[in-house]
This record gives sequence, C-alpha cells and structure tokens, in this order.
Amino acid sequence: MDWYFIIFSAVKIAVVIGMVLTMVAYSVLAERKISAWIQDRVGPNRCAPPFLKYIPGGQFLTRLGIFQPMADGLKAFLKEDFMPAGVRKVYFWLAPAVAMVPALLAVAVIPFGSSLGGQKMVIADLNVGILYTFGIVSLGVYGIVLAGYAANSKYPFLGGIRSSAQMISYEISMGMSVIPVLLIAGNLNLSQIVAWQGTHGWLVLYAPLSFVIFLVAAFAETNRTPFDLPEAETELVGGYHTEYSSMKFALFFLGEYSNMIGSSSMMVTLFFGGWSLPFWGLDHPATTLVAGIAHILVFIAKMLLFMVLFIWVRWMFPRFRYDQLMDLGWRRFLPLALANILVTAIWLWFTSSK
Repeated sequence: MDWYFIIFSAVKIAVVIGMVLTMVAYSVLAERKISAWIQDRVGPNRCAPPFLKYIPGGQFLTRLGIFQPMADGLKAFLKEDFMPAGVRKVYFWLAPAVAMVPALLAVAVIPFGSSLGGQKMVIADLNVGILYTFGIVSLGVYGIVLAGYAANSKYPFLGGIRSSAQMISYEISMGMSVIPVLLIAGNLNLSQIVAWQGTHGWLVLYAPLSFVIFLVAAFAETNRTPFDLPEAETELVGGYHTEYSSMKFALFFLGEYSNMIGSSSMMVTLFFGGWSLPFWGLDHPATTLVAGIAHILVFIAKMLLFMVLFIWVRWMFPRFRYDQLMDLGWRRFLPLALANILVTAIWLWFTSSK
C-alpha cells in the first residue's frame, strides 16, 4: 500500500476544502467591500475583537473588515435554528446539505497547480474530469428544489421551480459550449487540457464564443445577478431559502459562493491556461518547491479575477425578467452553441486534412 500517496491525498483534500471555505468567507467580505466602493460608502469596518486595539496595526485590520467573516460565521452558529410548523422536516433538513456538498465535490478534479513533492496538484486526476464536473454540479439543483418543496410555502416553492427550470436550461448551453474546447484539445482530462494550453496557447483564443456562452451560463447556474430569479427579493421575499435560519440558511450561501469558486476555476482551467502563463507554461516545469507554489498562486490569482467579475456584475446590472431569461437560454444560446460546435468541427476537419 502506497502510504505516501494516501497521506498526500488526504492532505490535499483537507487543504483544498479549507481553502475553499476560507475563500467563501472572504468572498462575502469582498462582495460587501466592492459593493460599498461602487455605491460610494464605507462597508464593514467596525467588527473586531476587543483586545485588538492594543495590538499594533489592529485598527487598520479592523477598517479592512478582516474580522467580519468570523463574526458572520459565529452569528450563524449562535442564532436560533427555527423550524416552521408546516414544513416537511426530513427534506427541510436535507436540502441545505444537498445544496452544499456537490459544490465542494466539484473541485476534486480541477488541477490547481503543477506538482509538489512529486504529487500532482489535483485531488483526482480523472480521464473524464469534465464529465464528472458536470455530473456533480447538476446535483446542486436538487437541494434548491427540495428547499422549495419542503418549506410548504408558496414563495419558496416558486423559487424552487424557477431554479430547476433555469439551471436545467443553462446546463445544456454550458455543456455544449465545452464541446469545441474538447474537440480542439482532444482530451477530457482537465490536466491534459491545461498541458495543451501550455504549449499551444490559451483556448479562449481558439474558442472565444464558447467562453462567452460558458461565462453567461455560469451566472445562471450559480443564481447570480442578473439571473437571480430563484431568490428575487422584490418578487419572492427570499425565494427557496425564505423559511430557513441559522446554519441551514448559511449553508445555502456557502453553496452559492462555492459554486462561484468552482465555476471560476473551471473557466480558468478550460479557457485561460490553468496554472500556466504564456511566458511560463509547461516549458518551465515545477522542478522546485518555489516553482510549484508559484503555479498554485497563478491559478488562484486568475480565479480571484473571475470572482471579482461575479461580484461586480451583481452590483452593476439589473435583473432579467423570467421570460427574458428563458428566451436567452433556449432561443439564443442553444442555437449559438450548436452552431459553434459545427463550425469548430468543420474548421478542425479542414485544417487536419491539409
């Protein structure tokens, strides 16, 4: 039994989950700060432990809002876990976990670096990694539908129905948008797709329409503005999580931000070279610890740029009407995605026959 491999894999799992949860917490802080900047206000700058004022630099950290996510997490744990009398209890308890777990599982196949200590920086280097990702992500809709059904209330039920229709609609376009990428790279393994980009250039240059469709579909899949119809406050109070409180309520937001991290990571991996750079790709392998860590930091930096984009769009664009949402998915993106596959296949056949 290869104990070194088992121990290293366990460490990778623990580190990746810890990093994702930490990024989720501070993504909420980033959202508050960026929205405050856009709206010309201050944002979180008061929350801090009492003893911090005696520590040099403590007031500066407080103004940055560094301790706000810790306070939010503590509040979620300590708030009363209220359950309305009319809910379907088993499904009511199950829904937040079903919404959260697939978001964490989806990052298992994403290569976040080259190698460290002779081990690949990916938890599971599957040959069908892209299919695994789509299969796992599609399970997240069950959590939202269960939440809407279990609440036994009209607004959550409408939110659950909206979400199921929305996510199913845009999953088709998202899946089809990836097919040209797979045709060009000739592989379903995400690590091999990154390797192809390391030698041939970023795939966003070869399939720009695929990237645009994937990006817009990612907003719809994560229920982010301008596609946040399942939880539209002006129409549905809070949508599928209206009746939730305490940690169950927080799990839905953990799932949403984890899905944002997963979608950002997928876009970096499929279209922007993963951990590689145009001037520092596979021609400069991670032969040292410093190089391996640098590759991981490059991947994280690219991913954070997409996270900022998710947040910026929320505070800059209005919400779509539901008929506009469906029209865009079925009558615009689906034909575009099909045409994109056809054009890419013809182009590859023409170039390969020369």
